[in-house]
Amino acid sequence: MPLDPQAHMLLENLRVSGIPLFHTLPVEEARQAMVHLLSKPKSPVPVHRIEDRDIPGTAGPIPIRIYTPAAEGPFPVLVYFHGGGWVLGNMETHDPICRELTQAVGCVVVSVDYRLAPEHPFPIPLEDCYAAVCWVARCAAAIHGDAQRIAVAGDGAGGNLAAAVALTARERGTPPLAYQLLIYPVMNDVFDTNSYRENGDGYVLTKDLMVWCWQHYVHHEAYGLSPQAAPLRAQHLYGLPSTLLLTAEFDPLRDEGEAYARRLQAAGVQVEYRCYAGMIHGFLGLTSMLDTAARAMAETAATLRHALDSRARDVLFEEEDTPETQVANQQDEMVQRQGFSIPWLAHSQV
Repeated sequence: MPLDPQAHMLLENLRVSGIPLFHTLPVEEARQAMVHLLSKPKSPVPVHRIEDRDIPGTAGPIPIRIYTPAAEGPFPVLVYFHGGGWVLGNMETHDPICRELTQAVGCVVVSVDYRLAPEHPFPIPLEDCYAAVCWVARCAAAIHGDAQRIAVAGDGAGGNLAAAVALTARERGTPPLAYQLLIYPVMNDVFDTNSYRENGDGYVLTKDLMVWCWQHYVHHEAYGLSPQAAPLRAQHLYGLPSTLLLTAEFDPLRDEGEAYARRLQAAGVQVEYRCYAGMIHGFLGLTSMLDTAARAMAETAATLRHALDSRARDVLFEEEDTPETQVANQQDEMVQRQGFSIPWLAHSQV
């Protein structure tokens, strides 16, 4: 499918605006340029309550922003990690997408302002994100959340961090995660896929920018081999939470996202994969500009809401387990391991 006309117009407007390429700037100037590019909309999506606070981390306080919907909890909790190549971005640049997810899903969203590279390279951002998820698991009730329904999510490098947190939680045995939402995630440090060759220049996120980000994030070559840095390098993906993984057709990260979804499927993880035709990297945060982004947000929220509601029902049944339900659960697990119940929506008309 050709590039979406609205996305084409957006790219043209960016080109004529003269915004410099991030990777050609000093880091601090690049950060300011991204904040300017992703300035807040004039009419932000309303949220019942928003609170900024600091929580304890392994090396000091971690700023977070808590978005709470208007209803009675406990709510499922979505812990969100912003994108920006581990170097750029903050809670402000991704405030709009967190507001939309809070309202559309009906969940508490906890946005994490993890420390950035190159000042804080791998694994520091990951440890900040993992510490934030552990805090949410311990303190869920205090933020009107349900500790049995904690999901992780992120876009771009934030999607990488969400996947890495899920791997870390599996390896360390805590906390239990109900779901992961990976939005056009960075999954590997290899730049020779078909999607890199097809879309590595001209679509906002470029190959040169991704190389620049990786060089700032991973200071030691051996770290790049770690699955916590590049989740696609993980030897095993079994035991990970159910997943929704989104990619965009005109995104250099498309192929590595699809490859991770296929590996999750092969490992018996329940996964839905959606590649949005005609879209570019970052599209989900542009619902006011792109019709497809608005539709994708609605579809993503519906999937996440259903998954977390189902998790609540599962917990209820677990509390009332009987020999009959144990047999049924074992049969369901067998079906999932064989891959019969996993939807696959690759390069469709979504």
